[in-house]
Amino acid sequence: MIHDVDATLRALIERDVLDGPDVELSFEAPTREWAGKLALPTINVFLYDIREDPSRRDVFFEEVRDDNGRVIERRQPPRRLRLAYLLSAWTKRPEDEHRLLSALLGCFLRADVLPAEVLAGLLADLGRPVLTQTALSPEGGEQFSEVWGALGGELRPSIHLAVIAPFDVSRSLPVGPPVTETPRISVVRPDAVTETPRRGRHKRGTEPAPEDAAPALPDEVVRAGVEDEPGRVFRVRGMPERR
Repeated sequence: MIHDVDATLRALIERDVLDGPDVELSFEAPTREWAGKLALPTINVFLYDIREDPSRRDVFFEEVRDDNGRVIERRQPPRRLRLAYLLSAWTKRPEDEHRLLSALLGCFLRADVLPAEVLAGLLADLGRPVLTQTALSPEGGEQFSEVWGALGGELRPSIHLAVIAPFDVSRSLPVGPPVTETPRISVVRPDAVTETPRRGRHKRGTEPAPEDAAPALPDEVVRAGVEDEPGRVFRVRGMPERR
């Protein structure tokens, strides 16, 4: 997925920022040794941090259906990863660097959601939006000076770009076979009941109901299935009517 994000950023910058072959685009770490080998003006897109965005995590599995609408699989939704990039321009004159940085700002401030026509690889296959956050303070409290210090170079003007992209974890749960039985429901209501429900265990028979005793409650019988393929049978005790 990371290489797909790199390819997407390359396509967008080449389309909306670069003007001809006079400016190169690099994803290498902008170390002092790298800068000493530059021959042309260069835009550097350096990936320095990868973290999950837990605030955008979906917890429910998604249902995958076939052409008949039957659920055949339950798939875990993609995780959202935040890829932090440092955008910088490298030329011989500060004015040219600032001009390139302004072009980068205009490009990504207009692209809060990366255009679908530049999405590469799995990003295009997943069909989910890829979000960007441009020129905001990085999360975690790190400073740009610390990043440049770790690279062994001097502090330079740069743009912080966060790309929030989906990552397919390829995890799914199998489902059982579809239910093909036709439900059948029947209610049994005896015309006359002469017994009261037993409240405890009796060794023999039942006791006759007193004259003022309430009639026994009818049972509800639920049958699922068809005659040639009977299903389960459920019996539910009825509730007394309120008076």
